Amino acid sequence: MAVLRNLKADAELEALRAEVERLKAGKGLSLKVSQKGAVSVYGLGRWPVTLYQGQWASLLAMADDIAAFIEEHRAELSSKD
Repeated sequence: MAVLRNLKADAELEALRAEVERLKAGKGLSLKVSQKGAVSVYGLGRWPVTLYQGQWASLLAMADDIAAFIEEHRAELSSKD
């Protein structure tokens, strides 16, 4: 029984290590549905960006406005690129 527990713990530890490495590598963005039914975007920063469906729709409808605002204020903005 102890051997099975150790194998399971080792597998979980390896899965967590793989997830940490994936996040550190910054290999793109990923989407998940949160426990409360919102959409979370992982990979932008330390914490996910989580909004509900209607909030994403409002934000995406403003995509052109946001892009124009960023271009207009480019000199004032910082970048982590």
